[in-house]
Amino acid sequence: MSYQHIFGPVLSRRLGISLGVDLVTHKICSLDCVYCECGKTTRLTLERGDYVLFDAVKTELDHYWEHNEDPDYITFSGSGEPTLNQDLGRVIAYIKTQKPKIQVAVLTNSTLLTDPNVRQELALADLVVPSLDAVSMAAFLKINRPCKALLLEDMIQGIQTFANKFTGKLWLEIFILPGINDTQEELTALKKIITRIDPEMVQLNTLDRPGTVSTLRPASKEELDRVKEILNMDIIQIIAKVTDKKNMGQHRDMASAILETIHRRPCTRDDLVAVLTADPDQMDTLLATLEADGQIEARQQARGVFYRTVKK
Repeated sequence: MSYQHIFGPVLSRRLGISLGVDLVTHKICSLDCVYCECGKTTRLTLERGDYVLFDAVKTELDHYWEHNEDPDYITFSGSGEPTLNQDLGRVIAYIKTQKPKIQVAVLTNSTLLTDPNVRQELALADLVVPSLDAVSMAAFLKINRPCKALLLEDMIQGIQTFANKFTGKLWLEIFILPGINDTQEELTALKKIITRIDPEMVQLNTLDRPGTVSTLRPASKEELDRVKEILNMDIIQIIAKVTDKKNMGQHRDMASAILETIHRRPCTRDDLVAVLTADPDQMDTLLATLEADGQIEARQQARGVFYRTVKK
């Protein structure tokens, strides 16, 4: 079976073996972040809808569970903002009914946490990772390029309101872009907001794959260490790359797994070998075949050659 709405499993830097669920189609989101590795947002909206039908996701999950070992996590992420799907809570509840031992994580850009219905649905998850890249309007507009109806202070208040009542784990993610949101003034203001939200953990992230703006560069280790020092909180963690490997089993169709993975996140050949636990020689052959067939394309970036699917 070729999956359209679930992908992986991948070896996540944060969650171990994680099966992804994508509840929106490419590329629907409430933000058009300059660093997004999925590409430029083509439909910028705050309107919830049935972008991916519940029955379609249920069918794929049922098939996956029948033919594969359970992952550590099922993670809602992918092409756009998962809380835009009005069936998010319904899908989480189904997972919890069928596979109560699997942890559920939702990675959200926080924009819909202003909605009480969204907060109620997210309360069903074990882990929620809202993002907050900036607390000044200037940096927020420059980095996240939001839907016009979105107000930054309302979004921050939404995160705080959810955090105050959520009984699961809440990790706040901050994406650092040098020269934009790492100034002393920005970080001082950010620390005050982090204190208001009171998350279990704050994770500092930066570019690992190409964003939508080619001039961006990742923060160096020294720059991330400086941010951590300025924030000066015990809960701050710098997200590191995965260096260890865990046996995730063999994919039945490696070519499909490659396409599912790079459709959402461009990867280098070495990324794919690590994520899919693939034989390097087999990966080289498959990448060459997919490129010759016109299904994928290679682009040279600072970290190496990245593969992505060809837009039809």
